[in-house]
Amino acid sequence: MKIALINENSQCAKNEVIFNSLKAVAEPLGHTVFNYGMYSADDAASLTYVQNGILAGILLNSKAADFVVTGCGTGMGAMLACNAMPGVFCGLVADPTDAFLFGQINDGNAISMPYAKGFGWAAELNLQDVYRKLFEGERGLGYPKERAAIMAKNRGILKDVKAKSCKDMLTVLKEVDQELVKGAISGDKFQEYFFKNSQDDAISSYLNGVLGR
Repeated sequence: MKIALINENSQCAKNEVIFNSLKAVAEPLGHTVFNYGMYSADDAASLTYVQNGILAGILLNSKAADFVVTGCGTGMGAMLACNAMPGVFCGLVADPTDAFLFGQINDGNAISMPYAKGFGWAAELNLQDVYRKLFEGERGLGYPKERAAIMAKNRGILKDVKAKSCKDMLTVLKEVDQELVKGAISGDKFQEYFFKNSQDDAISSYLNGVLGR
């Protein structure tokens, strides 16, 4: 699985500890982690939590990533921005129990974490425990197990409702503020990671144009 990490400007100083914690857990399980930044407060390209959502939508809808790990100070803003995008199902995850229940019940494709609220001593241990609960086993098995079938049915209903209530990602990219889009894809590693992993030619072509390539 391709896992994308996205950090916004208020918590970008924590990118390294988040990335190292994610990589330490995910890579031994056979996953690949792509760090889309922000990497530091000195980055030329600055991401807001709204742009985290746009970037998550781009990566998941193009299949350049299979799962997105993002967040902000409380985790709430990035979660809302992600869930505004078509095809993105993002949960607010603060601890390993959240991660387990989100993975087993909701089986979404993104999480948003609080990187200021409650982020203190031994925070990296909490991060690693969260990622283990998310990635070490099969998701979507239900909890409690006897409710697995109804949970799977409700996930399908929600996916169908979202598909009908949202525009497709290419239309979103064309209709939102183009400076927001350009800012979301202007990070140092975006072009290196995205274009070799994207499976959607239309989205790739459009973003090439936004970047002036």
